[in-house]
Amino acid sequence: MRKWCRLAQFPVDKKSNEITALLALLELLEVKGCLVTIDAMGCQKSIAEKVVSKDADYLLAVKANHKGLLSQIERVLLPEITRQASEGILFNEADYQKSREEFRCCAVSHDISNLSETIHWEGAKTVGVIVSYRKEKSKVSNELCYRYYISSAHLTAEELARSARGHWQIENGLHWRLDVGFKEDECRIRREGAAPVFAGLRHIAFNQLKAETSFSKGMPAKQKKTMLSTAYLERVLNL
Repeated sequence: MRKWCRLAQFPVDKKSNEITALLALLELLEVKGCLVTIDAMGCQKSIAEKVVSKDADYLLAVKANHKGLLSQIERVLLPEITRQASEGILFNEADYQKSREEFRCCAVSHDISNLSETIHWEGAKTVGVIVSYRKEKSKVSNELCYRYYISSAHLTAEELARSARGHWQIENGLHWRLDVGFKEDECRIRREGAAPVFAGLRHIAFNQLKAETSFSKGMPAKQKKTMLSTAYLERVLNL
């Protein structure tokens, strides 16, 4: 069983970009035996090579920034989805959250010998696609969402779907909560090194509030309670 976690963060220099920062971050981390998931921005041959050189595997989202690779994956996997669905062996899963439902299916291929673009990706073994649609307030979306992936690990359809889902749990479970609960995106602190210091403090506060489970409310409610109750504040700080 794989567990997903956010291990570290790395500042992006004004004269640099996130790709350079990702390579530097990977150099610092011990990821041996891990599956490193990165969105389309990090779908770069240099990053794939760095991950493999660290004795780890990558799972990268493929979009139009690699048109040749994307078109080849589409050509292989779209007929595969139809075939597996007709045979009743297509991997499916669903999420039900209040008024929103999401349905997903996933197909993979390990026969990539005919995909000429994959030879440029270090250790590539699996290509996959996740097809999803949503149903909100009993209204079904008219559009299907297709997400394509390439991986150096030999993944089943279920493993790829779970790993991709786990990647977005970090976005939804941490970044979204920091933005909504702590209004991180609205913070205008820029003076000298104050921004990363306050970012670190927000993460500490987030972890302490999340670890406190006796008050089963959302992050804003927990923050308000710490302001109103010294006893509850002490409980949070002493965890």
